[in-house]
Amino acid sequence: MKIELDVHTHTIASGHAFSTLQEMAQAAAGKGLKVLGITEHAPSMPGTCNPIYFRNLYVVPRQMYGIELLLGAEINILDTKGTLDLDESYLKRLDIRIAGIHSLCYEQGTVEEKTHGLIQVISNPYTHIISHPGDGTAKLLFEPIVQAAKEYHTLLEINNCSLRPSRNKKDARGNNLEILRLCKQYEVPVILGSDAHVSFDIANYEYLWPLLKEAEFPEALIINRSVDQFKEYLNIPSLQG
Repeated sequence: MKIELDVHTHTIASGHAFSTLQEMAQAAAGKGLKVLGITEHAPSMPGTCNPIYFRNLYVVPRQMYGIELLLGAEINILDTKGTLDLDESYLKRLDIRIAGIHSLCYEQGTVEEKTHGLIQVISNPYTHIISHPGDGTAKLLFEPIVQAAKEYHTLLEINNCSLRPSRNKKDARGNNLEILRLCKQYEVPVILGSDAHVSFDIANYEYLWPLLKEAEFPEALIINRSVDQFKEYLNIPSLQG
C-alpha cells in the first residue's frame, strides 16, 4: 500500500526524541512521503519544549526537501473532563492538532468518566486526531468513541509504537483490533501513526500490518493513502503556491 503521509512524529524539541526537524524532513522525503507532521509533546509532558516553541512555529518553512510540513503538537488530555494543556491562543496557531492520554500527566477516573472525557476532546473543533486511544493507558469504551469520531470527523490513530514489545503494553493489541473492527463496522476512517521519535521510524508501521490483515480492514478507510483525502476529511487547507 502506498503511504503518502505520516503526521505523528517528534523531534529533539520533545525532550526524549533523537532527530532534528531537518533530519526528520530529509528522512520523510527519502521515504517518498508527500506530507510529514511534526507534533511535539505539549507542556505537561516532562522534559518537553516551552510553550513559546508553539508560538514561534511560523518561522519554519512549510516546504522542505520536496515535502510539505504540518507543524503542531501532541496535546495532553489531563482529566476526565477533557481538559487540554494548550489553550485556544496556542491551538489556533497549529497546522495539526493531535490529543492523547499519557500516564505521566493524566488524572484517572471510572471507565465511563474516561470515555466521556475523551469524547469531549473528540468533539472539540480544534482536535484533528486522537493519539493511541488503544494503548491501554486508560481503559475505555470503544464503541461510543468510534461513533463520536465518525460524527465529528476526528481521526482515531492506530499507533505502531504502542505495539512494540519493549513498550510492554499488554492491552494494546486487543484494543487496537477492537477499534479496527468497530471502525470497519461503522465505516470510520483511521490514521496509522508511527509516533516516530527518531528519523528512521518515520512511516514505520511494521506492527500494524498484521493487525490490519487480521481485522480484514479495508484499505479505503486508511487515510494515510491520500493527502487529498486526509486534508478534506479534517478540513486542513492545502499549501498555497
